Amino acid sequence: MEQWVEKLFTENVLIEAAARYGANASNAKKLGDFENYVYEVERAGTPFILRLTHSSHRKKKEVEGELKWINFLHAHDIHVSLVHTSENGELVEVLPVADSFFYVCLFDKAPGTSVKMNSPQFAPELFEKWGAITAKMHLATEQYKDSETPRLQWDEDDLIELEKFIDSSKDKAIIKGNQLLVSSIQQLSQTNETFGLIHSDIHMGNFFYHEGNIHVFDFDDAMYFYFISDIAIPLYYSTWWKYREETLETRSAFGTEFLVHFLKGYMSVRPMPLEWLERIPLFLKLRDYTLYGVFHKKMDLANGHEQENKLVAGIRERLIKNEPMVDLNYREILGKV
Repeated sequence: MEQWVEKLFTENVLIEAAARYGANASNAKKLGDFENYVYEVERAGTPFILRLTHSSHRKKKEVEGELKWINFLHAHDIHVSLVHTSENGELVEVLPVADSFFYVCLFDKAPGTSVKMNSPQFAPELFEKWGAITAKMHLATEQYKDSETPRLQWDEDDLIELEKFIDSSKDKAIIKGNQLLVSSIQQLSQTNETFGLIHSDIHMGNFFYHEGNIHVFDFDDAMYFYFISDIAIPLYYSTWWKYREETLETRSAFGTEFLVHFLKGYMSVRPMPLEWLERIPLFLKLRDYTLYGVFHKKMDLANGHEQENKLVAGIRERLIKNEPMVDLNYREILGKV
């Protein structure tokens, strides 16, 4: 979280936010503070997830759009965390702080636990279920219409303009590469089957696994984008977290195995033609650029931890070398699905 926002967030803000939903924050457990403040709180002895979003990060209408879509998916029997209304009957409560606001919402706590990279559960069965729930979200969303509370189009996100956050002299080539890539993606066709509201960040940190089912949460990055991106992102993060220090060959071998099983699950629910699978490299590269921007926007890298700086250096090196996260034969993969 940006330091100036941290100064606005106090214990009183947290207590008041929880109280708006009839919840108790006295023993609140902090779960995250990267882009939002996320806490586990209790209401009538039951745990819930309380989230506070600063107005510098999202507009109220954007948050409402996210929450309405989540409840739409929940109503279609997809395992996502139901959003609750406040004591005042609002999905989003507004807390004024100085000359800004925190937007507050309350979710069911997802059942289960996260799956670790070294867990036996991180295996083909999980990959297939991961693909299936992603496809179910896409299939349901083809019928979703809510023009009153739109989310951002992907190219309206501030991170598209990397020059706002990185050194334009040191990283001139990266800025140019990002601009060319964004332009290329903007030329792709948009249809009801290829483009819509997506989660945009379905990695292992954003779902729990419970009794054979995946329960997805953290829809903060939801945007209007190509459905194929929701396939590229799990591939990207699963490879990056587990094999980022390995060779391209090693990463690609794992990527092939992962994607075969992910697509088995996905395509058991919804088709994904080869022409779109072969565009995955565009979206993998875009995530490299986006992450590079996120680290510079959210963190003081000059005074950062060694591990953070190492991650950023790895992304930068890959971008400068124009080396992909994975190099896959998508026709061959599709033949194995």
